[in-house]
Amino acid sequence: MNRRKPEKDFDCIGFKRKVQAEIYEEIRGLSREEQIEYFRRRAADGPLGKWWKALERRSGAAAGKEVSSTATGSHQLILSSSSESVLEQGRPPSGFSHA
Repeated sequence: MNRRKPEKDFDCIGFKRKVQAEIYEEIRGLSREEQIEYFRRRAADGPLGKWWKALERRSGAAAGKEVSSTATGSHQLILSSSSESVLEQGRPPSGFSHA
């Protein structure tokens, strides 16, 4: 069986590398705290911004806030104060559609 490779309309890896290079140029020279703020702002203003803000309201803190555990030295990401997050419930964020 001779399979023909399909022609690509979109280069996913090339696009990812291009976007990563653009982001790198934007954050180059920023402190760690400034980089964190940059990504929080981008998340809030991006296509899932409504969902991100809902997580902030539910948790009472900034979504994505990094909390350090001094006992283990590990980090965890707080997305929600409830025991069951929106994604764990198996449903997409409200207003999210697959386009």
